[in-house]
Amino acid sequence: MADTPRTGIPEQIARRMTMAEQHEYLRTKLSRRRVIASSAATVGGAALLGGASPAYAGFPTLLPSSVTARVDGSLVAPFGRHLAFGADPKTQMRISWQVPFAVKGPYVRVGLKPWELSRKIEAEVRALHTPSLSRKLPAVDQFYLHVGLDGLKPATTYYYGVGHDGFDPADASRLSTIGSFRTAPERPETFVFTAFGDQGVSYDALANDQLILGQNPSFHLHAGDICYADSSGQGKESDTYDARVWDQFLAQTESVASRVPWMVTTGNHDMEAWYSPNGYGGQSARWSLPENGPDAKNAPGIYSFTYGNVGVVALDANDVSYEIPANKGYTDGAQSAWLDKRLGELRRQAGIDFIVVFFHHCVYSTSTHASDGGVRDAWLALFTRHQVDLVINGHNHVYERTDAIKGGEVGKPVPVGASTDPTRDGIVYVTAGGAGKDLYGFGPGVKDSYEGNVHDHDHIVSFHWTKSRLPDPDTVEWSRVRYTGFSFLAVEAEAGTSPSLKVSALAESGERVDYFEIRRSR
Repeated sequence: MADTPRTGIPEQIARRMTMAEQHEYLRTKLSRRRVIASSAATVGGAALLGGASPAYAGFPTLLPSSVTARVDGSLVAPFGRHLAFGADPKTQMRISWQVPFAVKGPYVRVGLKPWELSRKIEAEVRALHTPSLSRKLPAVDQFYLHVGLDGLKPATTYYYGVGHDGFDPADASRLSTIGSFRTAPERPETFVFTAFGDQGVSYDALANDQLILGQNPSFHLHAGDICYADSSGQGKESDTYDARVWDQFLAQTESVASRVPWMVTTGNHDMEAWYSPNGYGGQSARWSLPENGPDAKNAPGIYSFTYGNVGVVALDANDVSYEIPANKGYTDGAQSAWLDKRLGELRRQAGIDFIVVFFHHCVYSTSTHASDGGVRDAWLALFTRHQVDLVINGHNHVYERTDAIKGGEVGKPVPVGASTDPTRDGIVYVTAGGAGKDLYGFGPGVKDSYEGNVHDHDHIVSFHWTKSRLPDPDTVEWSRVRYTGFSFLAVEAEAGTSPSLKVSALAESGERVDYFEIRRSR
């Protein structure tokens, strides 16, 4: 999560380039020997499609099944299954997966029993070709498959299997590959969701996944910096971008994401300049997300959905960040206008008690990257106007939670175990960046403070990023809980006459390190 998350571009150039300029540089100015020649030599490149580029922009190419197969399908096993809601979780689910080689006739089987998968739906193929952008790394061809299921019944468990010609998940020998999911209820009822940011591929990331599965969540929120295929992000010639890390990540996550909708948004490490001018062509190939944001094809990390009595909004903070401005302003204000409208709609919607917003860069944090003034300037007034109940961020690889903040100041102290009312006290902001990537810490003399180990500070010296991309010192009183360990959020949403959000932070050991409640005045 360093300054310019790009690959193969000299530092003196990259640090003053927008994402679109970096894309243009990679596409046209790298040597023909490193990029163009390697593209022509690969099966997934232009030759496969008669000269068309299969990986350009936010519209990954749909490859006809007749031209994609190159190995016996019985020898190819699908992997990396991951689910996501459509815009209506009661009736829509998106199933995505990957194959290591091109196959013929990919499809999903769906049914109400694992042994009766009668419905068969052809899959869309989105192929990505990544040339050798870094020394000692090969060119990579990846094949992602997607099926959108609509018209489902609410509160219903469905079973599914993914396959292709030569690999039928309905065969008795392959019943172990069958997955399942449950659609959202017709009327609000108690449920749990989980959240974190900054996961990557590691033992600790895998351990967090298994703890999340134990919470039996209805969905999971991933607040950006998903796999770190762009690992170093320094904008130097020595930087690496290894597309194969996505394969590792999706395999790692499959045990959870194959049954729990895994709802992602974009972080700074998720801008991958080769694929499209804004860097999101790779994400569009790998994920199928709700298409109800301001520009779903070019801004896949901006969307919303409702589940039970909770409205969830995903934002792309790269669009407004002062710290890392490579994509700053790429929606030309459309995201903020959409956010204002969408928050208003959710607040007026019958049956919605709570609004949860998640995105990458921190509104309020005192760890390494501190707070992003661009996020504050763009969205803080909107969060306050529409009385958002909970904001979840990543970016800093720690757990940190504020008091309720109102007008930039502490509206009410919220110690561990306390309750707060957003209509009166303000909004609680949570940094949940301890998903699995190397941990950060806090400033000199600042102690961790969490359940069973409380060390309150009257104030902490920190900073926020300014429009001139300089840190501006802050002395803050709102940092209430701090934990420098791997962790995630588990939120229980209760409906009924006294609705609440019961928010817990759980460490990698399973130990609870924070807990508070959100209850709104009627």
